Amino acid sequence: MKKTVLAIALFFSVLAVQAQTKSVPNQTADKPGDEQESLAKDYLSQIMHVAVSATSNMKLFNFVYDWIGTPYRFGGSSKKGVDCSAFTKQLYNQVFNLDIKRNSRDIFSMVSPVGKDDLKEGDLVFFKIHSRSISHIGIYLGNNRFAHASMKGVAISSLDDAYYSRYFYKGGRVLAQFKEELSGVPGDSKDNN
Repeated sequence: MKKTVLAIALFFSVLAVQAQTKSVPNQTADKPGDEQESLAKDYLSQIMHVAVSATSNMKLFNFVYDWIGTPYRFGGSSKKGVDCSAFTKQLYNQVFNLDIKRNSRDIFSMVSPVGKDDLKEGDLVFFKIHSRSISHIGIYLGNNRFAHASMKGVAISSLDDAYYSRYFYKGGRVLAQFKEELSGVPGDSKDNN
């Protein structure tokens, strides 16, 4: 853990030094920002084991990165301790600006089911772990990886892992009608064609 933190600190230190000392003549002001975003995207995709092409939502990956290692606490909803549904609710609120329900089973009522092979970045993944009903939830990142608050804390796991593969129930995408209700933005009539 200490090595990871040290590596991350070193990486950002190098980025900061490069940004301060690098002078490139005849470039527009937004080019260095694009380069830094590209470096950050590459770095986060390596840490999370997700292909660079799958990391289109940097806000999602930055949110997950900030929460990695947060301890698990049933009923918790802060960085002092969080459970899976509270982590998902916070992520959807801050990344997608949607205020979803608090319980994984209630959240499932807000989605349209999606097959494992059709999951996209930001979709939800639901599990029935030692239960007949949904008991765990996570957020799909790409490359069969998902972020969640497990008993070991906020982590990134693989749907291919024997444990999660065994208990995987369904994927889900928040229904358009709930997105409209939650965001308060009426649907665009062009989307209905």
